[in-house]
Amino acid sequence: MSSQPITSSGSFASPDTPRRDLLDECVHCGFCLPSCPTFVLYGEEMDSPRGRIYLMRAALDGAPINEEMVTHFDRCLGCMSCETACPSGVHYGELIEATRAQVERSYRRPLSTRLQRWIVFSLFPYPKRLAVARRFLRLYQQSGLERLVRTTRLLSMAPKFLQTMESIAPRIGPRESIAEFLPSLTETRGTVALLVGCVQGSFFPQVNEATVRVLRSEGFDVVVPTDQGCCGALSAHVGRLDEAREFARRLIDTFEAHEVEAVIVNSAGCGSTMKEYGEMLSGDRDYADRARAFGDRTRDIAEFLAGIEPIAPRHPLEITVAYHDACHLGHAQRVKQQPRQLLSAIAGITVREISEGEICCGSAGVYNIFEGLAAAQLGDRKAGNVASTAAQLLIAANPGCTMQIASALERLGTPMPTLHTIELLDASIQGESSEDLLERLTRRDGSRTGG
Repeated sequence: MSSQPITSSGSFASPDTPRRDLLDECVHCGFCLPSCPTFVLYGEEMDSPRGRIYLMRAALDGAPINEEMVTHFDRCLGCMSCETACPSGVHYGELIEATRAQVERSYRRPLSTRLQRWIVFSLFPYPKRLAVARRFLRLYQQSGLERLVRTTRLLSMAPKFLQTMESIAPRIGPRESIAEFLPSLTETRGTVALLVGCVQGSFFPQVNEATVRVLRSEGFDVVVPTDQGCCGALSAHVGRLDEAREFARRLIDTFEAHEVEAVIVNSAGCGSTMKEYGEMLSGDRDYADRARAFGDRTRDIAEFLAGIEPIAPRHPLEITVAYHDACHLGHAQRVKQQPRQLLSAIAGITVREISEGEICCGSAGVYNIFEGLAAAQLGDRKAGNVASTAAQLLIAANPGCTMQIASALERLGTPMPTLHTIELLDASIQGESSEDLLERLTRRDGSRTGG
């Protein structure tokens, strides 16, 4: 990255300073307040987008970045619901990421918090390390140790963030390796590449397998680069922008080695960040244009499929589903109707909307690990709204949402099978019956208490 002069503005120093012109776009109208999860929880002005913008402006004017200010920034989920609600078009997502970068560089957190963040960011953005964690997690679940730990309450002695990670972990089943090149099952319509993802690839490999099957059935050759790494989404969302940029450069290098028409993503948080690579690397003379082109080629799987004429037959599925709008798909990418369009095209499917659908479930990347209390409250709120639909399945398009809501539904005593949009579409194309699908999901999920 080209060197940039370090300039100061109040308590912030470049690069990644929240732009005053973007802050000034906010007219303090308050339309964002009802859609902001933390304002809904706390009713506190400084825990709303408008209030946080006040704090950003204060820091630009010289106010110190202190513990109280950082607390309000940390409580933000970065869900972008405020951007959907804002009549002035405030770029709040850009502002909060830049502000968090300032916090990461200038504010020294307590030792326990630094250790917690080191553990999380030494694991989650690294697929090979996650693969090792996956093997241990599967052994933990299948050996009976999980049941022992939960029934004896041994876990209560562990740090809160480790308790959260254990409680939301999905059931781990077998994982099939995916070849680097998989040809179309019909006459080829084009070639696309697939992002495997860190959490998606390790804990929800069935989503990638379903994505590949559907794309091949729809006439596309699929490239799955074997040496791909993290996209940088988790790092970017908490302000570790230098780290996120390095992940982005490596991913661009990897995918540029393959000539494809689109880069397909099935994880909402990943897709949101990848589409913003052009902005993230705008100051890098070697990558700026390449990053912009890469972002322009990135497509969420539902967005991509909704934009082509389907050729694979859809078989009926008599199932009622509740569709959850993942924040980084619905708010950040503005992909809302396409998943519903794909689901509604399957005969027999009934799609039910979830009350307060614009309010985040509390996952928000690693938010549920770092801000466990608020995340649990939001998860319980979302679970109650999901349960009230009386649907047979919950459909979500982000691994974090899937884990967060499934765990909350279990806490509520109303467990519900959860699928990615592409998994339900795959089941329809493969001709699986509704009964067989529900039975398979029951076997897959088992009991979250180790049964």
